[in-house]
Amino acid sequence: MPSSPLLRLLVITYYWPPSGGAGVQRCLKFVKHLGHFNVEPTVITVDAHQASYPVRDASLLAEVPPTVRVIRTGTTEPFESYKKLTGRAVPYGGFANEGKPGPGQQMLRFVRGNLFIPDPRRGWNRHALAAVEKLLAAGEQFDAVLTSSPPHSTQLIGLELQRRHGLRWLADLRDPWTDIYYYKDLHHTPLAAWLDRRYEHQVLTRADAVLVTSPETKRLFQAKLPGLPATKFHVLPNGYDESDFRQPSQPPQDCLRITHTGTITELYHINRLLEAVAACAVAHPAVPLRLRFVGQVSAQLREQIAAAGLANITEFINFVPHDQSVTYLLESSVLLMAIPDVPRNLGILPGKVFEYLAAGKPILCVGPRGCDADQLLQECGAGQALPYEDAALMRATVEQLVQRWQVGPNLDLPTLEHGRYSRRALAGELAGLV
Repeated sequence: MPSSPLLRLLVITYYWPPSGGAGVQRCLKFVKHLGHFNVEPTVITVDAHQASYPVRDASLLAEVPPTVRVIRTGTTEPFESYKKLTGRAVPYGGFANEGKPGPGQQMLRFVRGNLFIPDPRRGWNRHALAAVEKLLAAGEQFDAVLTSSPPHSTQLIGLELQRRHGLRWLADLRDPWTDIYYYKDLHHTPLAAWLDRRYEHQVLTRADAVLVTSPETKRLFQAKLPGLPATKFHVLPNGYDESDFRQPSQPPQDCLRITHTGTITELYHINRLLEAVAACAVAHPAVPLRLRFVGQVSAQLREQIAAAGLANITEFINFVPHDQSVTYLLESSVLLMAIPDVPRNLGILPGKVFEYLAAGKPILCVGPRGCDADQLLQECGAGQALPYEDAALMRATVEQLVQRWQVGPNLDLPTLEHGRYSRRALAGELAGLV
């Protein structure tokens, strides 16, 4: 049989190695595996020396295939002024590293929400557009362009390229836009909110395909513009890379360790679970329960952990490279994840859940019943959502894990049915849309 023709995809993403954190993984893994499906990606991204990344992970550079062309551009952004004015680092998503905002921070959030629409990284757009124009002027052709966000300003690059050149455009939205849970914290004026919604509607309307990470997010966007064809929207969840899990699972033999990786704040409402762990620690003094948080933990949540009497059994580890984060997963007994207790949270499906599944551990998930994460965990046999205030269910669930650990310290699950969520399989789905 003749081989299928080579397809050329232009990938435009702000987050790219050496950026770290969750936002970089999706495009990196797509690009890493697209070559297996006869798609040749070219990446347009920001110069790492000028970028404003909340975290960096230089180890991810090794995952970029050497044959992939990566074009880095300059940028014009206000974050250097932000750091000088506040003495603080670039904000995480949801301001997880800021704690309770003072009047100065509230004012800066107002400025960010009303002077930089959709977001402060819009200053990169003209640099990225210039880089694409240079390629097109040199006679290069692309079968499609993919713009990935947040920052949602990146979608305006795709909007402009489609307007100028009629390029097939795939808008990849990893998170909701005007419905993101911290949107209200930006204090938009009615005019700013209207303009932001207008941009969102233009992107959803004009894109040839809209890619989202969860079924609920698809429903959310479709409800905004019910006249759009349902075939425009495609759920391509995040996933796990099989090559990240070549090392063996090594659950601890001397303790029952519950691990959380990534960013977590008091908005994730895990205080009832903390109480359940504390109660089980008292009820079973012979079982050494341990908590480990790897990544950003808000000051208020640390206070909740101490108030629950868990400070002496809790370990905090700052941001680590991705491969080391996977090692921490595999060196755990149980994994903890939570869905923030905010409006419209049914579609929040953290990228980490797929790596949790690949690690093959029981998963304690604090969140609403019936949410996308709950359905995924039950589908794979890894757990279920524990509603925020259901203290009895949380206590019973932790109690069951303690009893299982007393029989044997290896709580690893049988092989889970999660093959559809491998990064390679998902790259194949993307290739079918190019």
